[in-house]
Amino acid sequence: MSSSSQFRYTQTPSKVVHLRNLPWECVEEELIDLCKRFGKIVNTKTNVGANRNQAFVEFAEVNQAISMVSYYASSSEPAQIRGKTVYIQYSNRHEIVNNQSPGEVPGNVLLVTFEGVESHDVSIDVIHLVFSAYGFVHKIATFEKAAGFQALVQFTDVDTALAARTALDGRSIPKYLLPEHVGSCNLRMSYSAHTDLNIKFQSHRSRDYTNPYLPVNQTAMDGSMQPALGADGKRVETQSNVLLALIENMQYAVTVDVLHTVFSAYGTVQKIAIFEKNGSTQALIQYSDIPTATIAKEALEGHCIYDGGYCKLRLTYSRHTDLNVKAFSDKSRDYTLPDLSQLVGQKVPGVAAASGPTDGWHNGQVQTQYAGSSYMYSPADPTGASPSSGHPPYYG
Repeated sequence: MSSSSQFRYTQTPSKVVHLRNLPWECVEEELIDLCKRFGKIVNTKTNVGANRNQAFVEFAEVNQAISMVSYYASSSEPAQIRGKTVYIQYSNRHEIVNNQSPGEVPGNVLLVTFEGVESHDVSIDVIHLVFSAYGFVHKIATFEKAAGFQALVQFTDVDTALAARTALDGRSIPKYLLPEHVGSCNLRMSYSAHTDLNIKFQSHRSRDYTNPYLPVNQTAMDGSMQPALGADGKRVETQSNVLLALIENMQYAVTVDVLHTVFSAYGTVQKIAIFEKNGSTQALIQYSDIPTATIAKEALEGHCIYDGGYCKLRLTYSRHTDLNVKAFSDKSRDYTLPDLSQLVGQKVPGVAAASGPTDGWHNGQVQTQYAGSSYMYSPADPTGASPSSGHPPYYG
């Protein structure tokens, strides 16, 4: 007697039979066709295991399972599905429990994945239009994960969410609601474990349709934060009053005061925050409006704070519009507070602050200072310090 046959007989009989070595994507009908001759089948569980080539079949009576296992243990012809030998034994379980995954437990919040698009291709207004056809949408929150662009859509109750999922899962958003460059946008849905989304403010990424008094981020209303496409079909960078500065080749310390001196030449700087990310030093610089930030970006992009190519600025627009920073610290400054107003005119040692109007287009001193050179300041200060001597030009 083979070891496999011996194992079948030494196992404790069960109403549940375990089948292995099944063909790829074996369906319930194929299992029932193999097993039904031995008795009434009350439940099945298919595509089990890492290779999805196992299954369980539950008979109404244990004697029916014994009959099947005994038959194939003694038969000269093995059990087969699609010509592939299937190995049969008793399961160590006595009934099949089809536990639902978290995404299949019905709830009032749907997790929606938008396939074939990027986040800026489907606006939150389009999402609301599509899903509100099946009931009142309370809240929407969008985000990007490894699975792609996703959204949480909250309905009043489970029944409404179920109706929306039944109607829309696997369907596509109508093309007239999408940008011309998008071929199609397929919807994949599951249920979320959330029951009530926490929306802190109305924006282009989140909406609460039940609270008209929620603070509004104006970009959510005019869509100014949604990336646009230029005539060449390429994405046009969305403008903002906050600049994100990546500081390259940072050989010398760049402080809040240094950044304030550099960026205030083009307008009043309201707030600054410095932080480390992915091993590099970055900063957020907030102006009062987008035109001022645009002037500063165009003037300073690619320029170096120190002579010799040190501390080069790479500037993009941030998605932030109002920074939440500590009023006065080594890494942040809020110049809008009355008690810090004197800091605006504070000079950094070794660097002459720009005088006169702060508009970079009209300040002759600023234009002369930057024209024709990528370097903002001389490599030497009055004390003779320079990069080559190991001291930054700001500090003698």
